[in-house]
Amino acid sequence: MPLVTADTLKPSYDAIVVGSGAGGGQTAYTLTLEGMKVLMLEAGRNYVPEKETAMFQTNRDAPLRGASTPDKYFGFHDATVDGGWQVPGEPYTQASTDPSQEFTWWRARMLGGRTNHWGRLSFRNGPYDFKPKSRDGLGFDWPISYEDLAPYYDKVEMLIGVYGNNDGLENTPDSSPGVLLPPPKPRIYELLMQNRAKRLGIPVVAAHRAVLTQRLDYEHLPAKLHPGNLFAQRIVNEAMQTRAACFWATPCGRGCSIRANYQSTTVHLPPAMASGNLDLLTDAMAREVTMNKHGRATGITFIDRRTGRERHAAARIVILAASACESVRILLNSKNAQFPNGVANSSGLVGKYLMDTVGAKLSAQIPLLENLPPLNEDGAGGIHVYAPWWLYKEQLAGKLGFARGYHIEYGGGRGLPGTGTGSGLEWLTGGSYGRKFKEDVRRYYGSFVGFSGRGEMIPNEKSFCEIDPDRKDKWGIPVLRFHWQWSEHETRQAAHMVKTFAEIIREMGGRINGPVETDGAKAIMPGGFIIHEVGGAIMGENPSKSVTNQWCQTHDVKNLFLTDGAPFPSNADKNPTQTIMALAWRTSDYIVSEARKQNL
Repeated sequence: MPLVTADTLKPSYDAIVVGSGAGGGQTAYTLTLEGMKVLMLEAGRNYVPEKETAMFQTNRDAPLRGASTPDKYFGFHDATVDGGWQVPGEPYTQASTDPSQEFTWWRARMLGGRTNHWGRLSFRNGPYDFKPKSRDGLGFDWPISYEDLAPYYDKVEMLIGVYGNNDGLENTPDSSPGVLLPPPKPRIYELLMQNRAKRLGIPVVAAHRAVLTQRLDYEHLPAKLHPGNLFAQRIVNEAMQTRAACFWATPCGRGCSIRANYQSTTVHLPPAMASGNLDLLTDAMAREVTMNKHGRATGITFIDRRTGRERHAAARIVILAASACESVRILLNSKNAQFPNGVANSSGLVGKYLMDTVGAKLSAQIPLLENLPPLNEDGAGGIHVYAPWWLYKEQLAGKLGFARGYHIEYGGGRGLPGTGTGSGLEWLTGGSYGRKFKEDVRRYYGSFVGFSGRGEMIPNEKSFCEIDPDRKDKWGIPVLRFHWQWSEHETRQAAHMVKTFAEIIREMGGRINGPVETDGAKAIMPGGFIIHEVGGAIMGENPSKSVTNQWCQTHDVKNLFLTDGAPFPSNADKNPTQTIMALAWRTSDYIVSEARKQNL
């Protein structure tokens, strides 16, 4: 992928996009195919998944048999490079020493950001999710409705390729006819879960994931995505032809050299580069948004990580898509006479109402899955089925004790053996050795299942980030300090998750590994651990109570936009990536329209 250097930048661009992940990639894709000249700044290194993905290597081919390390939490073959919950030389701090009030911040310092690593779960927010306060009186409503974003959900799904079914379930929106790709068949353990969960009234349906189960219809989709734009249609047609269907061989978290799953690096950036309208600069650590005396953004000051020198890039429009917390950090570090507390922060709400997804888990061993004949259960690199939230009526009636719901993700099967295969069986075997140990490994392999809940967090005033007054990173940029607190709505939800998982396991005839935690404050995963950070620059109609408007345009600076998760005023139980992309596409269309009218 061709790149520019800090010395070869143009004097000015139509737009600068900071960040190359889901939001930044979608923004650059839309703007460049509409003819705008765009500079993309990425803090991390260049990354080419077609060359760097270990498609067929087993764990025995990797250092430490692929085991997790502090630098590679998800194992050696995980796509994330130069990133994680801790990045050397780039600290962040906590306002509290209480572990329950700490936020763990995941960063991916690489082209494509977290889209290289994510689980590819692509769920739409439903109508309730855009108006949660109207439904239960808590949190905030979005200044847009599901109907405003539905056409963009369709466009994102057609572009990136999402498999799934239309099941007609409450607040779990269907896609337009012909948009979704066919889902892969459930594997054996998923069929068993589906059967036994049904007895409990829990629906288990095809998951929606950004993986190509068949090649994209490159002859017809480009015209649907870009009606009337023959230039964009030609480029997208050519880009879609480079993507192959999944052949069920490699975990998606490694990346994909055949472009069968969605990564910004293989779906958004190639057509943007092919347009001739994108300059891409990696190793560019954005420090602040620069302003002129008229209150307009003029560009980005950044640190060239190769030389350590401070540089500047100029543009007519500035778009932050660096991830919610990183974009907040840039805004808060952009101080001037007009904005002494940070650019676009006249409301004082930049950094406020930070959210993550509620998470809890439970695992078990299922005797019915023991000693199965050998078979390939690799599948589409992730889950084939899931359980969307099903208790809306009971919740609305106040019968559950918490206000928002969750979905359930299932894991299991006889995929590529992990580094722990054969270890940790003592709770089942009492300990074995030699031939008996080998027999035990064969018996139990593939009989383990895992349950993970992913639930909605209600924004609260005690969860936010701010600039640490004393600490700076190795580039001399002040770092973030985090404040965090779960409410009882989240901890009670986590307890309900674990209770539900235990009920399904018992219905499957399984044996639970460890205690079933009834204290939700102990069952809940730490803040930030699910890597679904959103909020910090919430959208709204009132400039005194929000940072951006419905177009992700800051109220204070009309040519400054945010197209990552920062504008989210709520965080539904649906994974946020697809909503980030749909919002980014909608915002980009608005930017193009306003720029043509000379309004930006």
